[in-house]
Amino acid sequence: MSTIGGVKRELNLSDNNFSKKVGLFEANVIAINPTREEFKNKLGIEMSEDSKAIEYLGQSADGNDYLRIDVWLQDTKTKENYKITPFFLEDKERENKDGSKKQYINSVGVCSWASDENDLPDWFISGRDHRVAYTGEEIFYNFMKSWLSKLDYRSAETTLQLEWKKLMKGNIKDLKDQINGEWSDTIVSMATVITKMKDGEVKEYQGVYNKSFLPLYSLKQFRVLNYDDRKTQQKLINKKSKELSLHEKFVVNIIGEYGCKDYYLFKELQSYNSDDNLVSTDSAISDGGDDY
Repeated sequence: MSTIGGVKRELNLSDNNFSKKVGLFEANVIAINPTREEFKNKLGIEMSEDSKAIEYLGQSADGNDYLRIDVWLQDTKTKENYKITPFFLEDKERENKDGSKKQYINSVGVCSWASDENDLPDWFISGRDHRVAYTGEEIFYNFMKSWLSKLDYRSAETTLQLEWKKLMKGNIKDLKDQINGEWSDTIVSMATVITKMKDGEVKEYQGVYNKSFLPLYSLKQFRVLNYDDRKTQQKLINKKSKELSLHEKFVVNIIGEYGCKDYYLFKELQSYNSDDNLVSTDSAISDGGDDY
């Protein structure tokens, strides 16, 4: 007699066996820090009782409390789900390396640096509340402004603020309430492939870049010009910042020194070919030199 049964396999969210994609795609936000029930009902993933994936609070190496924020996207075309590379909010005021300056954030999530609060520029403080920013806030608020793009951020009546103490207790109800809400819209995200050395082997994982997003209308620009071309990229680098359009700033940010370190393409979403990624081959990884 045939028998089929046993224990349902928990999906490994970084499993190498799943088809990976690279490129730009339009997506909806469908879940933020999902519960076990939301993993099952929204994402179709069965989580085990002892899964660490739903433990979002923790402590940094410095002993500061932090909140990990996992944002799940759904491709509007394929309906496939992707998780943005996690955001980390740490209960630590953000300052530069020598402590001479602090970062400030205003009531619509815009940040500015200053050695003293009195030195903040007028455009930053004019008609806006502000305070010292915490580590990770700038990146996360940049995401929120892209996602909640139906808000008029030029209006004095607009606010985009999350209560810090609630966040540090893991309370993200205010965020979850915005999913499919009045101010939410689709965002254009970049799927990447993360390459790491683990147990002496090259491992590849699906990622979604978390530091920059685009509105849908920008996607057409990548159909008419090849932004993976080195000469095109150099022309953008040589431009003054104020001369760059929104999608050009996106490209410059990603290719810059502090940009994306994973494998990516400035093209619409497509299947990943590991042969195109030199870092994924043994010959491209050495113990020294520029390729390490």
